[in-house]
Amino acid sequence: MRDRVEKALNHIRPALRKDGGDVVLVDVSGNGVVKVQLTGACRGCHMSEATRDGIERFLKNEIPEVTRVEQA
Repeated sequence: MRDRVEKALNHIRPALRKDGGDVVLVDVSGNGVVKVQLTGACRGCHMSEATRDGIERFLKNEIPEVTRVEQA
């Protein structure tokens, strides 16, 4: 599943990079929890929680086995 998550994240990275940020895949657990790290301008941004929520919605839509996305 890690490869599928990484591939899906590649679809949203251009939007994050456009604003000076990025997302790094840290871990994918067996129970569908995806851990990511927001980097660049996304790190510490007051909208980082909304960004994480958007990543979670996108990943759940693309990969039904994803149960939650957490920031590492």
